[in-house]
Amino acid sequence: MDEGKALKIRLTFSVILVGISLMFAAVVTDHWAVLSHRVEHYNSTCEAAHFGLWRLCTKQFYIQDKATKERSCGVITLTGDRNCSYFKHFSPGQSTEIFERTTQKEYSISAAAIAIFSVGFAIIGTICILLSFRKKMDYLLKPASMFYTFAGLCMIISVEVMRQSVKRMIDSKETIWIEYYYSWSFACACASFVLLFICGIALLLISLPRFPQNPWESCMDAEPEH
Repeated sequence: MDEGKALKIRLTFSVILVGISLMFAAVVTDHWAVLSHRVEHYNSTCEAAHFGLWRLCTKQFYIQDKATKERSCGVITLTGDRNCSYFKHFSPGQSTEIFERTTQKEYSISAAAIAIFSVGFAIIGTICILLSFRKKMDYLLKPASMFYTFAGLCMIISVEVMRQSVKRMIDSKETIWIEYYYSWSFACACASFVLLFICGIALLLISLPRFPQNPWESCMDAEPEH
């Protein structure tokens, strides 16, 4: 592997590490979506919830803005009392009745399982690319690039499953939630998809042999890599 190619691989791998960090941040945190319910009286307590792949947190705060539209909680603050618990289907001893009432648990299980596949693909890709830095093992760059691409695709599928879960909660007449927004964990997941997918494709292109510069050349005629 020549120095120019090795430099490109190291730069691409640096960006991939950023994408992996964002992916881990999204998977382990619980700020994918923030929900609020309808309120009937102002100067009262409003309950909001934020959740991720594994855990649901509810918190209460006081409403002080009388001009809030649509009788929602208005601007949701992250301060105040917070009660967090893991989803019942992941931790049987925990209680998450609010979440069980508002969406099907299959959505949560599917999103978490797909995210675990994404983490696994990223770990295997990292092992392959680290081994590729050894002499005569640069053939591992191609599978590494595919693993990173698959990791990005799995993450965006998990994002879509979570988005559908939130949409069903808001649209359902059996729920108390009327307002929502996606938070920073959701943004980390989307950013990790962009970085892992693009850099996976870039790594694949870098690992390919040099294309012939002239029409009459073939790949076998290209100068060998040192």
